[in-house]
Amino acid sequence: MGNRTPLYDDHVAMGAKMVDFAGWDMPIHYGSQIEEHHQVRNDVGMFDVSHMTVVDLNGPGVVDFLRYLLANDVARLKQEGKALYSCMLNESAGVIDDLIVYYMNDNWFRLVVNSATRDKDMAWINQQSKAFDVQVAEHPELSMIAVQGPNACAKLKQVVDSETAVMLEQMGAFYACVSSDVFYGRTGYTGEDGFEVILPQTKVSALWKDLAAVGVKPIGLGARDTLRLEAGMNLYGTDMDEQISPLEAGLAWTVAWEPADRDFIGRASLKKIREQKAETKLVGLVLQDKGVLRNHQKVVVAGIGEGEVTSGSFSPTLGKAIAFARVPRATETECNIEMRGRLLAARVVKIPFVRNGKSCLPEDV
Repeated sequence: MGNRTPLYDDHVAMGAKMVDFAGWDMPIHYGSQIEEHHQVRNDVGMFDVSHMTVVDLNGPGVVDFLRYLLANDVARLKQEGKALYSCMLNESAGVIDDLIVYYMNDNWFRLVVNSATRDKDMAWINQQSKAFDVQVAEHPELSMIAVQGPNACAKLKQVVDSETAVMLEQMGAFYACVSSDVFYGRTGYTGEDGFEVILPQTKVSALWKDLAAVGVKPIGLGARDTLRLEAGMNLYGTDMDEQISPLEAGLAWTVAWEPADRDFIGRASLKKIREQKAETKLVGLVLQDKGVLRNHQKVVVAGIGEGEVTSGSFSPTLGKAIAFARVPRATETECNIEMRGRLLAARVVKIPFVRNGKSCLPEDV
């Protein structure tokens, strides 16, 4: 038996198929992964993401600390509640984890980091924080529900008080607010509008039931994976890790090189990778032949070299097999996937595959 979130019994009662995920017993689906995928794309669904790790950083040195800890620059955050996506790098510019950081005020930032990397993340953050006037506080007593989909705001407003409903309606994307002891971030991992609601464990089951009562259906981790893949969102441990830099993971946009005098961890190594030009790049693939793209399949680029599928699946929205793949830098528009001794044709495309529920693919793909 793995770790269980406070919603474990609720999942079982709703007919979830439970699986091990990074040491946690989590729902993979509640009957149909594809139906759950379409539910989020077309309406709204809710995910239990209480296995994620919430960390608060407080103190007069918190801004300086985060400007050193992260590849992106929290000095860009000028308005209270604004959020930023960033990688946390090691000295070799490998990705220790990717995370969201919220600027709540000059002395309080909130991080949400991945469950599978919790132990090493906390060890790294605590180690690096020693040189700064900052307090690190993990919050295992908090749970999180992600409400995602084009109707997320309308549904969430139905289960909160009128004052909070107004705050949610007015909140922009990648912002957060606090109402009583509940934290609402307009963020997510699906490519749709939505909120990640962080609240005490003692209140999470009631919110889950309230959302279900107004028609918000539970969604498992299976659909969460196909949704994030369509939306062009990386998964830690597959699309990047401590051996892969952001420049090789399609995350160059998350690195703040300016101001030039900001010394963040991994900057010197990352600068060398940029100057020497990384040998590989992360691209999107669409399979042209029949088959399903899976992680670790070999990618063959004629006359150039080989690569590997990092995340692959069937796209319910597009009705096609899609993937992220790490390929030689010189790769252009065509490649092949080695599948059961055969080479199947694939097209290289820009990421994301889907935005706002619509295909981003060229018409000829």
